[in-house]
Amino acid sequence: MGNVVYRVLLAIGVVMVMAADAAGAGVEAGSSCVLMEKSPATKWVEAYPIGNSRLGGMVYGGIADEEIQINEETFWAGGPYSNNNAGAVNHLAEIRSLVFSDRADEAEALLDSVYIPQAKGMPYLTLGSFHIKSAVNEAITEDYQRTLDLENAVALTRFKTGDVTISRTAFAAMGNDVIVVRIKSSETGALNFEVGHSGPLAAIVKARGSRLSATMKGTDHEGVKGVLTGVASVEVKLNGGGRVKAMNNVLKVEGATEAVLYIAAATNYVNYHDTGASAERRVDKALNSAVKKGYDMLMSEHQDRYQAQFKRVSIDLGGADNTSASTRERIASFATDNDPAMVALLFQYGRYLLISSSQPGGQPANLQGIWNNRVDPPWDGKYTININTEMNYWPAEVTSLGETAEPLFEMVRDLSETGAKTARELYGAKGWMAHHNTDLWRAAGPVDKAKYGIWPNGGAWLATHLWQHYLFTGDVNFLRRYYPVMKGAADFYLSFLVEDPRTGYLVTVPSMSPEHSYTNSWIIAGCTMDNQIARDAMTSVIEASEILNLSGEESYRDSLRNAVSRLAPMQVGRYGQLQEWTVDADSPTDRHRHVSHLYGLYPSNHISPYATPAAFAAAARTLTQRGDKATGWSIGWKVNLWARLLDGDHAYRIIRNMISLLPDDDSTGEYPDGRLYPNMFDSHPPFQIDGNFGVTAGVAEMLLQSHDGAVHLLPALPSNWQSGSVTGLKARGNFDVDMQWQDGQLLRANILSRIGGLLRIRSYVPLEGEGLVMASGECPNRLYDRSVVGEARVSDEYEAAWPVIRGVYEYDIETVAGQKVELKRKSMR
Repeated sequence: MGNVVYRVLLAIGVVMVMAADAAGAGVEAGSSCVLMEKSPATKWVEAYPIGNSRLGGMVYGGIADEEIQINEETFWAGGPYSNNNAGAVNHLAEIRSLVFSDRADEAEALLDSVYIPQAKGMPYLTLGSFHIKSAVNEAITEDYQRTLDLENAVALTRFKTGDVTISRTAFAAMGNDVIVVRIKSSETGALNFEVGHSGPLAAIVKARGSRLSATMKGTDHEGVKGVLTGVASVEVKLNGGGRVKAMNNVLKVEGATEAVLYIAAATNYVNYHDTGASAERRVDKALNSAVKKGYDMLMSEHQDRYQAQFKRVSIDLGGADNTSASTRERIASFATDNDPAMVALLFQYGRYLLISSSQPGGQPANLQGIWNNRVDPPWDGKYTININTEMNYWPAEVTSLGETAEPLFEMVRDLSETGAKTARELYGAKGWMAHHNTDLWRAAGPVDKAKYGIWPNGGAWLATHLWQHYLFTGDVNFLRRYYPVMKGAADFYLSFLVEDPRTGYLVTVPSMSPEHSYTNSWIIAGCTMDNQIARDAMTSVIEASEILNLSGEESYRDSLRNAVSRLAPMQVGRYGQLQEWTVDADSPTDRHRHVSHLYGLYPSNHISPYATPAAFAAAARTLTQRGDKATGWSIGWKVNLWARLLDGDHAYRIIRNMISLLPDDDSTGEYPDGRLYPNMFDSHPPFQIDGNFGVTAGVAEMLLQSHDGAVHLLPALPSNWQSGSVTGLKARGNFDVDMQWQDGQLLRANILSRIGGLLRIRSYVPLEGEGLVMASGECPNRLYDRSVVGEARVSDEYEAAWPVIRGVYEYDIETVAGQKVELKRKSMR
């Protein structure tokens, strides 16, 4: 543990701040955009997260001891490394032969011995905590409240001790590399406290003048030497009297009325192969700049930058805000009160977390976003790319936060470099690939054991986000910039796919359906998910090449089309399920958390009620068989899947399963179905942030879809949300959509066309508006990207039933950039 000694002063203490204090207005505790508690956090999963992508803080709101736990996005264990086992490729032909001979257990054993490296990924680290300690008598404290205001991205703690009111306002300044904490007293000269540092890593702590700094070394891990240095510093400035001095590695504040703490942190990381920066100089620069600007300017810039993103979307699902209950109480009571405002809060909380953990120029949100208080976080806090990292970014485009995905795009570019070496050294393949995990150092080789790690589709799945960003924006320059990355993912499949002698189809081998099996080995050839991802990787490159009018690539596109045509079709098995594997081996009693073969339903678009009704019905049967209970991230996925199945009530049932209290990880026995901690972090358990992002995306998907040839308004509205409104959701084709509904039906919609083009609207009720015409034929706007996938092959042992689908009205309107389209439900008069 960090070695800091605190001397408690016999004086009046200190607290946290409220968004209201910062913004100059009161914050209503029960607002749909405010989390609130009536006591300090005693556990990490009760503290409130703040962040500006580079820095993360967990604010506890303590009274006599306030703790702010710090993360910096590049502080990881290890250093530049490769986890490709030399010589592994020499065994590939033997491994494939074993799989094709139905000796997968032998193939798995060989993979474990020659493919799995010693270095299985580096963990994300913490920089410890800054503590603000005083001698406040907690026994006489009154009117305590702490809040996290999502509209302003500000955490506020306030309480009264005797006749003195203390407040602390904390925010991670967007656009500035600091966390800011302002402490105010209602009585002149009443603030007396000490600032110190503690943490799980050994730290050199020094106090000089008004600055305290803690320096830590990144750890060695699995044979990889730690080469990063992390520095976290706090500068204290006083307003209205008092003094600050350095004593015994703490900062001592006496007789102050208002104190502002500026916290900065940095490492020597430059990129995945360069660690030559100076953490100390970076911290000095950030603190000097912040102190020069001062609290008011930092707050103003923070709110301008943050709200420019957050306020693009508003949501009202009906119901009355509970203005007196704490967030913990609201989670606990949701099973009985079904408060729609709680769902709206969870939706906006996901957007808040994404803005706070992923901004241009930074690192992508990892398994815990940017928040972690351990040196050994669950699953190392890495990037798990067999769904979890992708799920982090599902809300980005549809909830109008496209720029938050830029760090993901840049990580994909990095992986296209490291993954090219992996493709060549492990598989003798062209292009690039990555397995199911990566980290700050962009390792692309397999990790853990073969049964988890030999999954060659992680890079290609990540690359689909590049194509989706183009579909949402229509940005041809973006497509041109990232086309080589997309092409490299397709090139890998062209050289990696081999013919299965048992079926004649092209298959990925060795591979698996993530973390699942029907035999004593998980290693297989050509599972359904692999086929779907390979199809997406290659067809998106065909389309991109045509859009970019790349001459000389005609034969290349033909080779891609030929490979796609030789992939196995989706199959409906004897139980009416969508088959997870090429063999009909699914069990109707299987409750596995992964539903990997439904990738084609969501996030992809292979399964449609109109184009592939047999696969659509089979997907519904599969989800029903798998059940509604799952780990947190799987619940987040299932919300989206049921939304794509156009079943709003079932999607809402899944949301209800998510909003279930888990007080902490020690309480899982008493709360086996708990999936939200008191601070609304998602529980796997333990904490993974992907469930938060999955539910946010799912709510958006219930209200708006644009993947199947049209912009579908309110496609999966549950009966619980009878009246409400949403503004600012984004549809493919770069349309901004505002909607209002009443009595379970669309009332009106206003749509802004950002780039022009044909707008095709799909609605359950007839609409009217200037320029609307009834639609006919296929939609010519290719940004809607209806997938051309053949219907599933149905087992002879199953008599498939047609899915029951609500009738729709479809309309077209040609738009120009900047045009606003006003629609309303057609009158029955």
